[in-house]
Amino acid sequence: MNIHGKINYIELPAADIDAVKAFFTKAFGWSFTDYGADYTAFSDEGLDGGFYRAEMSSTTANGAALVVFYSEKLEETRNTVVYSGGTILKEIYDFPGGRRFHFADPNGNEFAVWSEPLET
Repeated sequence: MNIHGKINYIELPAADIDAVKAFFTKAFGWSFTDYGADYTAFSDEGLDGGFYRAEMSSTTANGAALVVFYSEKLEETRNTVVYSGGTILKEIYDFPGGRRFHFADPNGNEFAVWSEPLET
C-alpha cells in the first residue's frame, strides 16, 4: 500500500547486478525481477527496492544512509552473510537497545543487521 509521505522504495548501486542478486538470494532468500540488463527489483522484503548498474557503492563512510535488517538470530545471520559472500565490516557489538553488525555485499554496499540485547 502506498501511503503519502512514507518511505516507499530504495535504490542502491551495483557494478555487478548478477553478484548482488546471487548474494541476497542466498543470504536472505530474496527474489528479483529484472528490468533490462541494468536494473533489478526486489519486493516484500520489508521495503521494496532495486539495484541499478553503477560503479559506485553505498557506504556510511561516504555519507550514505544505512539500511538495517532485523534478525532474531544475530550470530546465525552473521554466519550466513559470510557464507553467502558478504564481508563483515564491523563485528557484532552492543548498542543502546540491542546488538548489531555491519557487512558489505559483493558490490561494497554497506548494510547492518540488528537484534534485541541478550537476556541476562
